[in-house]
Amino acid sequence: MKKDTMILTLILIVAAFLRLWQLGQIPISLDWDEASLAYNAYSIIETGRDEYGKFLPVVMRSFDDYKPALYSYLAIPFIKLLGLTEISVRIVSVIFGIMAVFLSFILVKELFDKKNLAYLSAFLLAISPWHIQFSRVAFEANVALTLVLISLFLFLKGLRDHKLLILSAIFASLSFYAYQAEKAFIPILGLLLFFIYRRQILAVPKKYLGAAVIIGAIVAFPILAFTLTNKEALTRATGTSIFANRTSIPDFIPDFDLALRNLRNIQNNDFVGLIFDNRRIVYAKQLLGNYLWHYDLNWLFVKGETVNKNVTNLRHQAYQMGNLYLWELPLILAGIYFLIFSKFKKETKLLIFGWFLIVPIPSSITWDVPNSVRTLNFLPLFQIFTALGLIGTFEIARRYKFAKLLLFFGFLIVAFNSIYYLNQYFVQYNYFASQAWQYGYKELIPEIQKIEKTYDKVIISTQIPLDQSYIFFLFHLKYPPQEYQKVSSNYSGVYKSFHRVGKYEFRDLTTVNKSLPNTLFVGGTKDFQGFNKLRLIKTIHFLDGSVAFQLVDNKIQF
Repeated sequence: MKKDTMILTLILIVAAFLRLWQLGQIPISLDWDEASLAYNAYSIIETGRDEYGKFLPVVMRSFDDYKPALYSYLAIPFIKLLGLTEISVRIVSVIFGIMAVFLSFILVKELFDKKNLAYLSAFLLAISPWHIQFSRVAFEANVALTLVLISLFLFLKGLRDHKLLILSAIFASLSFYAYQAEKAFIPILGLLLFFIYRRQILAVPKKYLGAAVIIGAIVAFPILAFTLTNKEALTRATGTSIFANRTSIPDFIPDFDLALRNLRNIQNNDFVGLIFDNRRIVYAKQLLGNYLWHYDLNWLFVKGETVNKNVTNLRHQAYQMGNLYLWELPLILAGIYFLIFSKFKKETKLLIFGWFLIVPIPSSITWDVPNSVRTLNFLPLFQIFTALGLIGTFEIARRYKFAKLLLFFGFLIVAFNSIYYLNQYFVQYNYFASQAWQYGYKELIPEIQKIEKTYDKVIISTQIPLDQSYIFFLFHLKYPPQEYQKVSSNYSGVYKSFHRVGKYEFRDLTTVNKSLPNTLFVGGTKDFQGFNKLRLIKTIHFLDGSVAFQLVDNKIQF
């Protein structure tokens, strides 16, 4: 085996190990999106239709968030082979994650023509906390990232071998079927590429350009047509948009108050007030703030993503970790400096920096920012900057006598931070994140099955921590899709919506009469507050010891 091949193989082995090790156990449970992707794939295997009876959909209705369906289709052969399990749905993301490491190598090599930089960038992506997090779970954004990298690589190669431009367009269009944000990101990336490589693009024979545009449009047409002709398809976008959820804006001013302010401004001839009390200014300030927030060092390196700005989102990073290693920070800054003043091609510099600047744009119009999923397209840029900084710093340091001492301390810092991450993820993560990953259904359902025959009805909460509980029962029970499809068309997928699976009813328990005879109730502690006459049968705990679920009834205790 050649040395170059051996190095790349070792990097891919590291990437595979970090993504496959205890795949079904870490994270400890599927979350609702993973369960939905898996069950809908299972439903298509069994019936050719999704859970709502839609025949071979390009978009999954799911929880009325209308997910692009590609991930479920990719999971089909693995579910067919391995059954409906955690591994069978997550393995898709693992494969695409490993592919992304390889693509980072060939992409960096194509852009910079430096093998050592390409190897180092690929290795850094292989061990990246951000990339590991999303390539060990069934996140559609991870598949989309890989498709974008394929498309970008084929585009660069296609400037010389023009036939590859057609393939580039196909993979760019396929990314629309993987993740919602790509519908915004890919057009922006396309404009950036045209701006940078316009001379080369315009020199391409028209037959190849035309074929790329036409075939790419044909591939994208079904999902774009669905998006533009079905108002439901935009449910997720409108639900997360700051324009639809204006109360998420810190400087939000109700329309009535804004009208009064402007009336007062007119009466006082306060033209400055008229400018700053304009809702367009409020939106512009929020958009700019959202955009800049994606370069926040605390989010990137220290605390990571939060929910409601104070609770760590443990689905998106390891416990007490940012998206990147702390030791990467000085190297990223150094890498940016070295790239600016390097002798690399102008087009390469413009592409890297342009790519770095456009990634947050789709996410900036949403209220929950910064968001690690919607900005996954930052990868492998941070790794490229880190690799450039590492190589450049080493080249400078080796000129001095203290180079070995510097390398030794640098190695210690890297080793400590990296080992800390591995411990936080592979050892500590499940304990702290079991609630975030909606743990407990695998333990809950057998307990219900033991006693359900003694009840006429089982009512299960749809409130946190049992939100969208119905999909977990469909998944773990492997409930026949053809049976569920008979009734699913009557249901909504939105939060707290009613569903029925056999004798199981899923509804908001706070609105249910707890005195219903011969009924088993399943919920969290908040569902039963104020009801002292209920009999506690079983409690399921999260791994940190807190209460997850309770099984209760109203039978008199003697």
